[in-house]
Amino acid sequence: MPTLHEEVLAKLGPLIVSGALAPGAKVNLEWVQQEFGVSRTVAREAVQVLASKRLVASRRRTGVTVLPADEWDSYDRAVIRWRLDGPERGAHLRQLSQLRTAIEPPAAALAALAADDRQRRRIVELGAAMEETGAAGDLTAFLEHDIAFHRLLLEASGNVMFVGLAHVVEEVLRGRTFHRLMPTRPKAEARRLHLVVAEAVAGRESEVARAAMTAICVEVVNEMGRLGGNGVPAP
Repeated sequence: MPTLHEEVLAKLGPLIVSGALAPGAKVNLEWVQQEFGVSRTVAREAVQVLASKRLVASRRRTGVTVLPADEWDSYDRAVIRWRLDGPERGAHLRQLSQLRTAIEPPAAALAALAADDRQRRRIVELGAAMEETGAAGDLTAFLEHDIAFHRLLLEASGNVMFVGLAHVVEEVLRGRTFHRLMPTRPKAEARRLHLVVAEAVAGRESEVARAAMTAICVEVVNEMGRLGGNGVPAP
């Protein structure tokens, strides 16, 4: 059950990210109280969280001011989710997919070298589970296996910087499914490539893992390139 300040954040954050509250707009506590029917304490907590995400800045003389997009914490989980819910969904998905292309192939190559025995077994299990649930068209189960697969890959790389981006990949995967940008039945080629990555990691074949993950990421980038700014496939 969300707290009151979480409920306010779930409404106020998207107003900023969508541009309804433009950069430079003032968000004082009195306005938050009246707009959302909450106490001053709840309003203050919500604004403090927004400030921690760098969506707003709070200064003694100027009050609380909405910041431009280039000031936001772009890696914050909530900011990513609000952007994917907003009018520029397609553009943001493309950017996130490009980020994945930069980090996941080298992470797969490192995982093939650095993973422990448990991680090697588990990545194969997850690849098989993705094949089974994907072939059956069970998108809910497929999504959870897909998230676990990519998280484990980043963890097995042994690079803490890659591991720190696992939540970004998760939000991309959840966003694509939530906004119905996934096919009803995940593509057979994509499922096959995940199995290739898993088997390459298990077999310590670093460059095979890199190549297969590159193919997965490139296909996602191409798919996202066909989206309009609002996340709807371009004609």
